[in-house]
Amino acid sequence: MPTDLLNDAYSLDEQQIARFREDGFIHLSNVLSAEMLASFTPVLNRLVDEKNPMLGKPMEERSLYDQAFIQVGNLWEMDEQAKEFVFSKRLARIATELLGTRGIRLWHDQALYKEPSGGVTPWHVDQHYWPMDSPLSVTAWIPLQPVPLEMGPLCFGRGSHHKKVGRDLEISAESEQVIQASVSEQKIDEIQEPYELGDVSFHLGWNLHRAGPNTTSQPRRVMTMIYMDIDMRLAKPKNDNQQVDWERWTSTTKVGDIMADPMNPVLYEQQ
Repeated sequence: MPTDLLNDAYSLDEQQIARFREDGFIHLSNVLSAEMLASFTPVLNRLVDEKNPMLGKPMEERSLYDQAFIQVGNLWEMDEQAKEFVFSKRLARIATELLGTRGIRLWHDQALYKEPSGGVTPWHVDQHYWPMDSPLSVTAWIPLQPVPLEMGPLCFGRGSHHKKVGRDLEISAESEQVIQASVSEQKIDEIQEPYELGDVSFHLGWNLHRAGPNTTSQPRRVMTMIYMDIDMRLAKPKNDNQQVDWERWTSTTKVGDIMADPMNPVLYEQQ
């Protein structure tokens, strides 16, 4: 099985790191090879098909959230090959260098497959859902095929992590409407670009982002890995979503303690 680029270092320069911290996101090219992605995609597709919570449910009967994508978490626990992909040191090192931490833990992985006719992913910030005591979290967004604009790539609000917009809103029609109004009023640049095969983007937990609908006849298959500071501590949940995520993703951790649950392994540590 080809594993080129899975664990080798990716060269980031200081300008890219500075831009990420100012913008709250970065879109990188040639992070993974087409051959390597092709070797892992079949097992990821199989796991999503097996665990699909929307299987057989018509699009019109789903909530706005469920129309946006099929969502399956912690594939790394289900299959050794999926674990190899999720535990990529190449991606984990990029996350560490972008955050400027001494290392990172896995919060969890997540497949986000937007079906043909899949709807808009409303504006939101991920860390609304996470009971973390610092902003040092980042998500790697990894398409398993090219993603043209018609397929619904991510759209980021440049610098929005500095604005504290929409932090109390879960993903909903309301978050789309309210945050879009704030983005317009505050003249936040909306950055949406197509992804070539091998591109990977990284965005901070407090960065505003959304995605358009998938108007093509093919599913938009994306794998994500969510990383956090190796020293991240559990914060007291501020909403029901954070309570759910505490119980789901780091159940043995107590408020105030480092999130060192077995489900949050260290994936990269600076030497």
